[in-house]
Amino acid sequence: MYKWRKLSQEEREDIVQYRKLRKVPWHAPPHWNYTGRKQFLITATCYEHAPVIGFSSARMADFEMRLLEACQKVGAKVYSWCVLPNHYHILVLTDSIDELRSELGLLLGRTSFEWNGEEDTRGRKVWFRSLERPMKSERHFWTTMNYVHNNPVKHGYVKRWQDWPYSSARQFIEEVGRDEAIRIWEEYPLLDYGKKWDHD
Repeated sequence: MYKWRKLSQEEREDIVQYRKLRKVPWHAPPHWNYTGRKQFLITATCYEHAPVIGFSSARMADFEMRLLEACQKVGAKVYSWCVLPNHYHILVLTDSIDELRSELGLLLGRTSFEWNGEEDTRGRKVWFRSLERPMKSERHFWTTMNYVHNNPVKHGYVKRWQDWPYSSARQFIEEVGRDEAIRIWEEYPLLDYGKKWDHD
């Protein structure tokens, strides 16, 4: 979205033409049609990266709970999650990405309406779509797990994973143990994983 603003009119037209030929949305991330049981990283960001989720700690906690409930409602297994003031990541296993995408869409619609009412900002755009990335391998899965848990550290909110209250990091460390969490972190390093996600 932000890169688009810096493009010339000719560059924009070329991109839209390319996307039309590929039969993907012209101005949005594509949602692919996957069938069967599959693992995904799902991400949604507040419009313009505004910290709308982070309006209050109560809102953050409520959204975290409702995000997990939405996944549970469609039978998705949640491996890890992280809710930040302006976006969230959730790593899941689902039998139907379409059902899960639909349920999460309802959640985003409801929260937009509620939050705009709370802040007296009717008509404000709260969310800027969502994106799901399928896991391609065991390495991709564990690197993604590390990425999700490290997200509050990456964005400078805390120094250690387990200090962020709106994520699965503390629970993960308690379940696998500190030594195993360190081994996973070292064996599946982030390197450049997610490097451009917050800037494009």
